[in-house]
Amino acid sequence: MIWNFARKIILTAILVPLGAAGARKLSDTIERRRGASRGTRLLRQGADTLQNTFGRKKRSRFGFR
Repeated sequence: MIWNFARKIILTAILVPLGAAGARKLSDTIERRRGASRGTRLLRQGADTLQNTFGRKKRSRFGFR
């Protein structure tokens, strides 16, 4: 049971942000070579969604949220 919990923590703390960073880097590379497209935009949006869901939360300017 403890191993399942540790596996979830490792997955959300390490692998998901790395995957999001990899998708963002891939999107940047493809955009540099071929220009912007729907696929690169979806890669970037998916990375942003993963980062907001599992990564650090963005702080608002005044800290109300």
